[in-house]
Amino acid sequence: MNNVLAERAHKQIYRDGDKVVKVFDTNYPKADVLNEALNQARVEETGLPIPHVLGVDVMEDGKWSITSTYIEGRTLEEIMAEDPANLNRYMKEFVALQLEVHSKRCPKLNKLKDKWNDKISATKALSATTRYELHTRLSSMPKHNKVLHGDFNPSNVIVAPNGKYYLLDWSHATQGNASADAATTYLLFALKDQKLADLYLETFCEMSDTAQQYVQRWIPITAASRLGKGIPEEKELLEKWLDVVEYE
Repeated sequence: MNNVLAERAHKQIYRDGDKVVKVFDTNYPKADVLNEALNQARVEETGLPIPHVLGVDVMEDGKWSITSTYIEGRTLEEIMAEDPANLNRYMKEFVALQLEVHSKRCPKLNKLKDKWNDKISATKALSATTRYELHTRLSSMPKHNKVLHGDFNPSNVIVAPNGKYYLLDWSHATQGNASADAATTYLLFALKDQKLADLYLETFCEMSDTAQQYVQRWIPITAASRLGKGIPEEKELLEKWLDVVEYE
């Protein structure tokens, strides 16, 4: 098992034949590993195109791991970068997959509003006044129960040789408002490429018949939740998304 597919913060992902093994750092919380596997197993039941969980294990060195089915293909992020002439088509297919996710229901997933309220409360980079305003805005937003990926971006989409799209990494899955998920995706794009972010937002709102202003009302909330990750190179932009908002 020496074929490393990816290295992320606190985890490494290997291919082992027709399986993928995600190995977490020794100090990674056991509850988070089990929650990720449970999220993925629950989402499997919706019929969405995702890898299937095959097992949760403790390695010989004490590290926890999740084993899933291996999906052959390349990431949509790679394909979009290599074929910019067809960017609009790829973005529409990307959004169509996200809308398919939002069409599903999974009542046992955690609620997004609960998760974000906890994150805002724990983000000491925000003043008490800002946290209060964000909590107030979050509580006022409409409650929905749609399946949300929580980290929906092209690096988590695998395009199989037959052209079918598969969606990876369900560690952040919750249920809630689709526009909150869209705001997160917009922000993930904006942290790398503002033009792609604008194209995404325009495409999502057109295909879902959603007002851009409605998605934008979620952006300060998702920016605040991400600010708690403490990623230095993201701090300035995330704080900008907080500063430009006039709270009502």
